[in-house]
Amino acid sequence: MAYKINDSCVNCGSCVSDCPVEAISEKDGAYSIDPAICTGCGACVGSCPTDAIVQA
Repeated sequence: MAYKINDSCVNCGSCVSDCPVEAISEKDGAYSIDPAICTGCGACVGSCPTDAIVQA
C-alpha cells in the first residue's frame, strides 16, 4: 500500500533522501508522494519528525 503526506508536514524534506524509488517530490513548497511510483516500503516514515507520512 502506498503512503501519502498529510497536513502535519512542515516541509523539512528529510523524507526525500530515504525514498529508494524517488517517489517523493517538492512542488510550490510542499512535498508529496506519487502513488504510482511508491512501492509502500515505508522507508520514509521513520525520517518524518512530525509523523506526517501515513498509509494512503
